[in-house]
Amino acid sequence: MAEPLVLLPGMMCDARLFAPQIAAFSGERAVHVAPLSGFDTIEEMAEAVIFHAPPRFALAGLSMGGIVAMEIVRRVPKRVTRLALLDTNPNSETPARAAEREPQIVGAKAGKLEEIMRDEMKPAYLAPGPNRLEVLKIVMEMAMALGPSVFVQQSKALQRRPDQQKTLRLIDMPTLVMCGRHDALCPVMRHQFMADMIRGATLEIIEDAGHMPTLETPDEATAAMRRWLDDTLLLKTPVTQAQG
Repeated sequence: MAEPLVLLPGMMCDARLFAPQIAAFSGERAVHVAPLSGFDTIEEMAEAVIFHAPPRFALAGLSMGGIVAMEIVRRVPKRVTRLALLDTNPNSETPARAAEREPQIVGAKAGKLEEIMRDEMKPAYLAPGPNRLEVLKIVMEMAMALGPSVFVQQSKALQRRPDQQKTLRLIDMPTLVMCGRHDALCPVMRHQFMADMIRGATLEIIEDAGHMPTLETPDEATAAMRRWLDDTLLLKTPVTQAQG
């Protein structure tokens, strides 16, 4: 049987973020989705995933999940067989962005989570397209199911997250760096920078997606992840860019 796959969802997301990929891959390998709620720091999230994960596993994380994935690789690189970093950010939080989170935290505590999520997502998350409203509905359902306390915890964890650029330079495994062309939250240039830091990384840009290609363009995202999962080389030398 193929190595297990551990998926780490982004902020205020759950397994529904990866529903198309779970359907595509679960017939050939064990697929685990690790919840990232109930923890105060990225380090605590990583520790929990490591504790419950199989002895050896492929690891993919989107957005905050990618941040946690980098911390996992920093801690237990020999347990991770391959790594996929999707629409994410290796940098620590800037003071400006940390300050922007404060009124959101206050608003979530005051019962305005739905309003905050909609305001945050409109400019930064999703690409234009016919299925935008459908994806937005799924994302809002995930967020409201997790609730304001999780929003507060995850926001504070992101404010205090460690910088992982050194971690990226030490990665020595098949690595996919993927993002949507329209991702204004974690833009293409940042992923190009990440791919350049990781020896042998493969860069895939999904043309018609924003911050959530796993839902926005599931066929393209799944195909890119399948190429990564099927890669039998220990290291890849070229960095390639897909056209979606």
